[in-house]
Amino acid sequence: MDQHWEEETGSKWAAGTWGHQPPSALFRQLPSNATLRFRGNKASGWGAVLGEGAPQGIPQAWGSDGSKEEVAADMETIALQELPLCMAEKRRHRLQAQQQAGQHTRWQQWQAGQQRLQRKVGSILLHTQLWRSSLTCIQGHFGTGIETYFNFLRFLVLLNLVGALVIGGFVVAPSITFEALGLNQTEQATNLTANSPCMGYDPNHQGLVSYFTYIMDLLSGTGFMELTYLFYGYYRNSAVDFVGFSYNIPLAYLLTVLCYFLLCLAWIVHRSVHLLKRGLVSEDRALSTYSIKVFAGWDFGLTQLPTAIWKHNSIRYELKLDLEEEASRRAMAQRSPAQRAWLYTLRGLINLLVVALLGVAFYCIYLATEYSQTILSQQSVAQSESKAFWELMVSYLPSIVITGANLVVPMAFGVLVRLEQYPFSQEIKLTLVRSVFLRLASLVVLLVSLWIKITCCGQTEAPDCRTCGYNHQDFRCWETRVGQEMYKLLVFDLLTMLLVTLLVEFPRKILVSHGPTLLAQLWGQQEFLVPANVLDLVYGQTVCWVGAPFCPLLPLLNTLKYILLFYLKKLTLFSNCRPGDRTFRASSSNFFFLLVLLLGLAISWVPALYSIFVLPPSQACGPFRAEPSMWNAALLAIDKLPELARGFFYFVGSLGFIVPLFLLLCIFLFYLMALADSYSRLVKELKMQLQLEGRDKVFLVNQITNLT
Repeated sequence: MDQHWEEETGSKWAAGTWGHQPPSALFRQLPSNATLRFRGNKASGWGAVLGEGAPQGIPQAWGSDGSKEEVAADMETIALQELPLCMAEKRRHRLQAQQQAGQHTRWQQWQAGQQRLQRKVGSILLHTQLWRSSLTCIQGHFGTGIETYFNFLRFLVLLNLVGALVIGGFVVAPSITFEALGLNQTEQATNLTANSPCMGYDPNHQGLVSYFTYIMDLLSGTGFMELTYLFYGYYRNSAVDFVGFSYNIPLAYLLTVLCYFLLCLAWIVHRSVHLLKRGLVSEDRALSTYSIKVFAGWDFGLTQLPTAIWKHNSIRYELKLDLEEEASRRAMAQRSPAQRAWLYTLRGLINLLVVALLGVAFYCIYLATEYSQTILSQQSVAQSESKAFWELMVSYLPSIVITGANLVVPMAFGVLVRLEQYPFSQEIKLTLVRSVFLRLASLVVLLVSLWIKITCCGQTEAPDCRTCGYNHQDFRCWETRVGQEMYKLLVFDLLTMLLVTLLVEFPRKILVSHGPTLLAQLWGQQEFLVPANVLDLVYGQTVCWVGAPFCPLLPLLNTLKYILLFYLKKLTLFSNCRPGDRTFRASSSNFFFLLVLLLGLAISWVPALYSIFVLPPSQACGPFRAEPSMWNAALLAIDKLPELARGFFYFVGSLGFIVPLFLLLCIFLFYLMALADSYSRLVKELKMQLQLEGRDKVFLVNQITNLT
């Protein structure tokens, strides 16, 4: 081979060594250089051969004078770990860099010290992460797919914990402190007796109350629970003046709720953008997906043989799935027009059936909410345990119906989607979209049902709403009632998870492990399905966001719930479950689930903003009692500011500021769109270059094969 290669290249190549330039004739035959006249001048920056000599894309190992000065200058700008050198060469370069450190300026030395400090702090923070060892253990036993769920759960725990600290630090803790110290609190409302029929609110039970009633109140959030800091109605519309310091509780309540939502939005958007960058690369099908699965699809963090076997089967299944999807697209292209018309008709009928199922579920939720609120508005003190238990079941009726719909209807979706003859990956995505719509829309139906009862279907002139602006006869403190519904959803969701784990998952594991062989083959060991479990988390977090303005301690309760859920899911994962055979590709990046989480946050903003700006607050309870709206607390605080500050806030809220700001945002948006379009074209060119590089490798391999 060496003799033949020397005959082709002449004296430029020594036997067994490589010279300064490869043969230009060979590089002119590469596919990337053959398409140069179609790609224009852009290819010159990629190392295309424009004439004689070596291409620009190949770095020269030696300078023109045989020294290493040029390559040493290039190595200074490249990370040492990225250099294609052996360990001995890397150690030598590191020693040279340390010897030359004294020649740097003080500014460069300070920058290097800051970078070392950042790396050390990052390493320390990495070791102090919450549940780091547990996540590493889960990843080692079950792979990165299931570890993604627990990582997402940890993110929600931190999000709720920070939100609970914000609300507790600015609303709950000051209220407790002021009441414990007995400080003088000045009432902010001046018309507390203007509408006396609206002022009657006493949640305490009259007469002798049994111990069982207190348990029912604890589960439903009624009775003595309404007179705690858990719910909106217990906070006072007052301000505290202490040693020249004034603290306005209504204003603090309003601003804290708004800051809590903005904090959640900023945190989720930041995490979504970070994961989107990774997802665009890892899930891009323009590159060779088969090569990525074969050569880079293995999870080297696995430490258990059964898990390694499952991962092997998962990769094999993904390759099989890609082949099935390709065959499905090819079969779809070969269908006749009549077959396509029949398939589209079948899909249309199935979609109508899906809409009908959703409509039935939503109507059942509406009926359950209406019946429950009607019974609760007429209830009296339970005289027996059976009646108290019946009232508890009635109060939990909307939660039971919503949970039942979220369990049963997705099963029907899974059966119907198989009849639509989609590829399996598209089946999963379509089922997830329908399940997400069901879960979030069920909350919307519940809120709309409550809105109809509270506002008399939006008719302020109705007999029940004419006096106070809301239905004060059935909802003396409507904010607390909404908070109670979200509190019951949270409690019932937690109880459902506990019951399913104890009464379904553990008995199934026992039957499969120790029961008859036929039963074990038919039922099989339970799979840990990442998409379904993550959707449960998104649903619970949306419930927390909807109830946070009316139940300030709900983020704290949700934090405790997710902490308990982490250990519960970890226990059931190691005891009862195995990784799913069918891997959902989007679970590796989490971007889809964060997008659903953003949708849940957007839904929770609607009732919060409507309650702040439009719906009149209850006149008998809460920090905004006897105010025309919750936002009026901010307007009153602005009126008390100095003239310059007051003029600034009024200008910010006027059209003279909003219209120019809107125009500037539009211009900035158009600029970002143009920038994104230019980046997309560059990405397309780079992808095409990567494909040509792959063809170059195939061409060179063929040349080497021919020479041998």
